[in-house]
Amino acid sequence: MRPVRPFSHYVQKGSQAAVSSQQKPQNKDKRIARILAVANQKGGVGKTTTTVNLATAMAAIGKRVLIIDMDPQGNGSTGLGVDRKDRQRGTYELIFGDIFLKNVSRETSVPNLHIVPATVELAGADIELVNAEEREFKLLQALSHGENTDHPAYDYIFIDCPPSLSLLTLNALVAAHAVIIPLQCEFYALEGLSQLTKTIERIRRGFNPMLTVHGVLLTMYDQRNNLSGSVADDVRNYFGDTVYSTVIPRNVRVSEAPSHGLPAMVYDLKCAGSQAYIQLAKEVLKREQRDGFYSPETQNNPAQKVSA
Repeated sequence: MRPVRPFSHYVQKGSQAAVSSQQKPQNKDKRIARILAVANQKGGVGKTTTTVNLATAMAAIGKRVLIIDMDPQGNGSTGLGVDRKDRQRGTYELIFGDIFLKNVSRETSVPNLHIVPATVELAGADIELVNAEEREFKLLQALSHGENTDHPAYDYIFIDCPPSLSLLTLNALVAAHAVIIPLQCEFYALEGLSQLTKTIERIRRGFNPMLTVHGVLLTMYDQRNNLSGSVADDVRNYFGDTVYSTVIPRNVRVSEAPSHGLPAMVYDLKCAGSQAYIQLAKEVLKREQRDGFYSPETQNNPAQKVSA
């Protein structure tokens, strides 16, 4: 049974910026891997597509990767070929049950890639979380070292968030080290972005001081459309270097892949969308290396900063 403990038990309070430059911070982060949430409260911006294909690209270069499907729609699970009738245990049981990660994660057809699928019970999770004790920390508790001593070894965990700022999304952001924000290159996609960034800042102040924005990812880019270029320019002007250089284009093969239960990279490696996600994986790792969470020579435990 997992004990209920405060957030301070799992991660160091306060930001590392508060630590004297002469004194190295004591990293007390007990999460079992480097955790990246893929979040945007607007639907249809490419969260699940990004989660599945970025995770696949990371697995293809030898990373041990887990996807946690936090979206009750379960599209991430479907996109990796997990049939609904085969989802006996998953994210709901991980959050509410006394079940450890090793008991709910399962292999996929992609080597090095596992998934915790979304089960039908997850649809009622937000209602159950309302009156739950320490409701914001349920997922964090499940993904921390002491309670998963026999867990499979993962380098990265990607959390596919639901298209809302719900308690499930809050749990994902409290558990994550950083968030990737997919943004569709259309006008309406811009409207909710400021709300999401404000929410992330509130979570950083109140629940997870280590949370950062890993990057903003422009998706569904159509170079034939002037609006796509205009939106991309506006986002880059506002967010600067936070926006990834990689842009995910609109691509029919990427849209077709989930219906076959395959990531786009497996369905058609040579298509423009698959190649874009390969470039994104390289860019993500470059940022990880820049920030000290990854070194090509020291690939294990990227949740812990690489020693200077």
